[in-house]
Amino acid sequence: MFALIAGQGDLPGLLAKHLDDQGRKPLIAALEGFAPDGLDVDLTFRVETLGTFLIELGKAGVTDVCFVGSVARPALDPGKIDANTMPLVPVIMQAMQAGDDGALRAVLDIFEKTGFKMQGAHEILPDLLPPAGIATKTQPTEHHKKDAARGQAIVAAMGVADVGQSCVVARGQAQAIEAQPGTDWMLRSLASDQERVVPGGILYKAPKPNQDRRIDLPVIGLNTVENAAAAGLNGLVLEAGCVMVPGFETVVRACDEAGLFLWLRETDQ
Repeated sequence: MFALIAGQGDLPGLLAKHLDDQGRKPLIAALEGFAPDGLDVDLTFRVETLGTFLIELGKAGVTDVCFVGSVARPALDPGKIDANTMPLVPVIMQAMQAGDDGALRAVLDIFEKTGFKMQGAHEILPDLLPPAGIATKTQPTEHHKKDAARGQAIVAAMGVADVGQSCVVARGQAQAIEAQPGTDWMLRSLASDQERVVPGGILYKAPKPNQDRRIDLPVIGLNTVENAAAAGLNGLVLEAGCVMVPGFETVVRACDEAGLFLWLRETDQ
């Protein structure tokens, strides 16, 4: 049986429907406070009761697990840690003090050592990863291509520090880098301070180096397109085969309407 540990956004609903259509109705679980939109939740859990939650998944017959959707890092209440979770406390505390990638690796390790097979959203629904190439009518210029190479280097350096998965570059200058609040917050921040922004920039988005791609693979959607346009950018550059785009055709149309290019860029370009 499949379980989706579902957060917010469009992806949980897409995966649940896909599995339903295959006759593999998933169990839907959610971290308290981050219930997915439009899905009935079967199990709700807290980090402080993770051990009990793992036991409940096993009793329900779950064998495969996928983390999908966005959540924020919760605050822990030591008084709510239950007996089944006490053995996991050292790993949980270490994870909470690590960067996002380090924390997620620790969570994956807990689930795998419990006996669950972990799968990425793109493994369940491969269409989430669009093919390489320029998908829009608008094309990147030579200076956009140079900015994309610069963006690749910046995101790789950010990844070493386990910081974020995207940045904005214009004429070789880093305009903004993604931190804990996320890509859309970064773009909205640029849109609110246009006097300091070099026009004609790009959003570059890619996984962190050596990231476990079964969890927290980068994703963009219509909100990203809207925020990129509001920030005065010329286009979006995604590492091909590594960034999920739910509703790809709709996103391409939105880019065309906004006059943005969407480039699924291979890393050797």
